[in-house]
Amino acid sequence: MNSGKLCISLSARKASELFEKIERADQLADVIEIRFDLLDSGEVAKVLAGFEEISVNADLLATNRPAADSDSKAFEERIRFWESILTTKRFRYIDLEEDLVFALSYNRVFSPELLAGHEIIGSHHNFYETPPDIGPVLKAFEPDPDSSFKCDAVKIATTANSITDTIELWYVLDWAKHYGMQAVPIAMGEAGKWTRILGLAHGAFLTYAALDQGGRTAPGQITADDLLHVYRVKELDRGTQVYGVIAGDTSYSMSPYIQNAAFGKAAMNRVFVPLQVDYLGEFISKMVRPASREIDLNFHGFAVTNPHKQAIIDHLDEIDETARAIGAVNTVFIKDGKLAGTNTDAVGFLEPLVERFGSLVNSRVLIHGAGGAARACVHALQTAGAEVIVTARYDTKAKALAEEFEIAFVDSRDRNLASTKPDILVNATPAGTRGDLENVSIATADELNGVKLVYDLTYNPRETRLIREACAAGCETLDGLKMLIAQGALQFKLWTGEAPDREAMQATAIDRLSK
Repeated sequence: MNSGKLCISLSARKASELFEKIERADQLADVIEIRFDLLDSGEVAKVLAGFEEISVNADLLATNRPAADSDSKAFEERIRFWESILTTKRFRYIDLEEDLVFALSYNRVFSPELLAGHEIIGSHHNFYETPPDIGPVLKAFEPDPDSSFKCDAVKIATTANSITDTIELWYVLDWAKHYGMQAVPIAMGEAGKWTRILGLAHGAFLTYAALDQGGRTAPGQITADDLLHVYRVKELDRGTQVYGVIAGDTSYSMSPYIQNAAFGKAAMNRVFVPLQVDYLGEFISKMVRPASREIDLNFHGFAVTNPHKQAIIDHLDEIDETARAIGAVNTVFIKDGKLAGTNTDAVGFLEPLVERFGSLVNSRVLIHGAGGAARACVHALQTAGAEVIVTARYDTKAKALAEEFEIAFVDSRDRNLASTKPDILVNATPAGTRGDLENVSIATADELNGVKLVYDLTYNPRETRLIREACAAGCETLDGLKMLIAQGALQFKLWTGEAPDREAMQATAIDRLSK
């Protein structure tokens, strides 16, 4: 457990819309942030009047971000706005930018009577980057010995263009502690999501959340429901064992949902977070490896996915025979400071396939793809006695894979299914994945004539374009969800020594994919 607070940030154009959201947020939040700068002109007075008529259990935080082109006239208008807010005495927390913090430190712009009963959060935002040295930013909030004013908390929100940008931001926690202030370090964007999840466990005063999927007020913001019930942020502490998915894009991954469902069901003090990584070696060196890391997040293991399954091998101390035979790692566990790798994809791929198709001995399987997932499929099929053929978008990669595993290769210009006559077609490419590739399929219904089963490793969305084409052709189908659960269950057991509740994992994934 920790003592941090969950703050739901609310934006609305109309007062009526805002109060509807406040009613919903009040059921989840410790603090509710009202973004006055996002209200339509003329609605502020209605909001302030409305607070006289309602009761809110959560503490209220007032925020009024200035326009980028603010001038001296706008500054005076902001002062008058804050005077009206402070006068209401309805807001416990007041969010002020650097210029107002400076004014309060050297030229008291509000009377002590107005400030009484309020806690000031000094805030800085950078929507473009995280500076390599956060020191000059923090200097603006450093208490002046000649001034009686000091912020109660400092919020630094910068954009993480790379996951290692978050390291500099994390230093804010120690800086604030040194000056006797609270800290709110937030790295905006997908690469910074972990800061929103782990912040409270490491002493952050607040973590900001969205009311729902459509209510985000900053990049990378997570919904309050997910922070509370998926990541259990109020229950985490410094002793929480941290796991995560290392991926080039974590925005569509189901792994955090299924693994956290299993951790929660087993009442374990563990959490699984998204880790969007571009430069793998830098991440391992600066954030993971005990001898060289710059911050300690108590990492204990990782799931590894596209595009890092092969590259991760060079950064591990050891890999087992399965990973060596496949040439790819999808699971890392840390023991005694050493990073070890294995691969659960092969077992995860094979288990649902055998359950659906039966014996694979002498069956003919065509795999589209030549990456880490495809390698695991080839290895699994070979051990099961199948005849494997591989093809891919890039012939050089597919041919190299075929030569390494001594299997057949089909040139991308001559890979029509009629000529290869597979019993089973496997999609081990990103084709069909939610987003830009969602409407892409490696085959049409007409091309699937004679194929007995189509196995699409893509699981988000649940029904891909390829699965729809296969259904139209009368083929049996198998989606990637069963593989995801099977390999994820094995990962869980490797990390914890216990078998997970598979039903909880699958139910969570199905629920999430249906939204």
